[in-house]
Amino acid sequence: MTVLAPMSVEAYASYKQAEVAAFAEENVACGRWAADGAVERSQEEFEALLPQGLATPDNHLFEIRATEAGPAVGFLWFAVEERHGIRGAYVYDVSVKQAFRRQGHARRAFGALEAVVASMGLSRITLQLSGSNPQAQALYGQLGFAVTGISMLKQIPKQNA
Repeated sequence: MTVLAPMSVEAYASYKQAEVAAFAEENVACGRWAADGAVERSQEEFEALLPQGLATPDNHLFEIRATEAGPAVGFLWFAVEERHGIRGAYVYDVSVKQAFRRQGHARRAFGALEAVVASMGLSRITLQLSGSNPQAQALYGQLGFAVTGISMLKQIPKQNA
């Protein structure tokens, strides 16, 4: 079934801690950030995006649940944004806990998200993902998302002086 339930205060605390660490790790792994200070930088970015936590205006954080009363199997966070006169949902994060992956929860969560977005009068959903996640790229393609741009990076080895 998979439903989106508003994130509880208790879940937010553990979500924030895990996502700060994961975002730092992802940025180091893909070469965007140096390892030194990555967690602190991630914390700063998280605080800038959600300065009021769950009460930050135009941000919506959900627990992905297997059933209405079931356990949280993951999380989804989006913000309402207006770009060039078009209001849409920007997905900052969707994650499914390791034990619940490959069971269709992310696919069904996006179906539930489409209903939420439509009920808010928004006309599109956008997101950005790591180039090192081909499974997510395949899923989003199957869900009807189209590539709108590609960011690239080339690491240049340091020269010995």
